[in-house]
Amino acid sequence: MYSEFAWIYDECMDNVPYEEWVAFLVKRLTENGLTEGIVADLGCGTGETTWRLSDAGYDMIGVDSSEEMLEIAREKEYDRNGMSILYLHQDLREMELFGTVGAFVSVCDTMNYLTTKEDLTKVFRLVNNYLEREGLFVFDMKSTRYYREVLGEHTRVEHLEEGTLIWENSFDSGSGRNEYALTIYLENEDGLYERSEEEHVQQAYSIEEVRHCLEEAGMEFVAVYADYSDEPGTEEAMRLVFVAKEGFQKNKTYV
Repeated sequence: MYSEFAWIYDECMDNVPYEEWVAFLVKRLTENGLTEGIVADLGCGTGETTWRLSDAGYDMIGVDSSEEMLEIAREKEYDRNGMSILYLHQDLREMELFGTVGAFVSVCDTMNYLTTKEDLTKVFRLVNNYLEREGLFVFDMKSTRYYREVLGEHTRVEHLEEGTLIWENSFDSGSGRNEYALTIYLENEDGLYERSEEEHVQQAYSIEEVRHCLEEAGMEFVAVYADYSDEPGTEEAMRLVFVAKEGFQKNKTYV
């Protein structure tokens, strides 16, 4: 996933309100007393959220499983004359950091790519392990309603400056499994188009399922919001934003 798609990802996501999302994240972090310090961005992709949080004063770490996405993120950091962001190429399920962080964030439904409750809980447990005492985890997820009503069984074609993208979507309401079949046509230097395919699989979770996984991982569920607003999140929201805190661990060394 996110190999050839990485090169046109930003163009596809040009309608994402990153500024609003980051303002929401900063508000939640600030409410918890986190106005500075280390923050890790899970599934950071091309770094759009990461560098904005860096500009907001946080020492950022970006973690992603796609080397292509990270290459673009690093190029952006270089172009901005800033080399302060540490980007790590890692599977979130096997995440290893150099020490604890004040907070984790994750946007653009990265957590939906964890397609089993076991994997979701595993990542939550790793987050809990690497958080400082009462550190915060703020992450979003597409809701079941979004998969059912917006994506459904639709096919979408996007003609972009760099090429053409065909999305064929399939959502199984019984299992909550969503599959994207992507066909990508990228223009080469000789004017010909190269065709590639990717398959993306995501999982819809209910609020209670996510809450259970957080608590199973030892974390404290704090709140859930609707669509990056201050409104409480319900299953009617299109995108749910969860806030959880580090849960005290007897065998963990706190500095």
